[in-house]
Amino acid sequence: MRILLVEDDEMLGKATAAGLGMDYAVDWVRSAEEARLALGTTPYALLVLDISLPGRSGLDLLADLRRQGSAVPCLFLTALDAVHDRVRGLNAGADDYLVKPFDLDELLARASALIRRSQGRASTVVRHRDVVFDTVAKTVEQAGRPVALSGRELAIAGILLGNIGRIISKSQIESQIYDWNSGDIESNTVEVHVSALRRKLGKDFIKTVRNVGYTIEK
Repeated sequence: MRILLVEDDEMLGKATAAGLGMDYAVDWVRSAEEARLALGTTPYALLVLDISLPGRSGLDLLADLRRQGSAVPCLFLTALDAVHDRVRGLNAGADDYLVKPFDLDELLARASALIRRSQGRASTVVRHRDVVFDTVAKTVEQAGRPVALSGRELAIAGILLGNIGRIISKSQIESQIYDWNSGDIESNTVEVHVSALRRKLGKDFIKTVRNVGYTIEK
């Protein structure tokens, strides 16, 4: 999953991006205008947004996004902790509100909960046939036995298990598992990870739809 972090403080932004980066691909920008441009070109699973930004505030940015019909889940991350500040944030369209300083584990838990909610999933566990994927513990079991997957393999499995019956293109997968700092992506990288998943979970676990993408069938 890919997250957009909007935070103008250099030290906090770097630390937050690194923390979120343990579980997600994270793009970090420092202003509302940079965020608007990023949101216009990239699909994000979550927006983590500071309120007090240079130029336009996070409140104004989110209000504009909601008026334009954007449903991207938003978590405000801010030092403004008065009740009326929280009310303003929620009324602007935020889905959650976390006050600085914050605990990284709580941020990760809230991010996971918001993403699950946006996908219509209440449980942290995805089950399909004999495969069980715990989205919080980042573990996979098949027929009751643990299956060791790399970080990228877990990410791809999570994307496909979250879209069972839908065809997901290679470019869609790349956009969700690689951030701006990933550098050049080899043309066959996704294919290599999908091949590894088939070796570990069965050759029929993921279907290739020629010239379209990949799917896990219902």
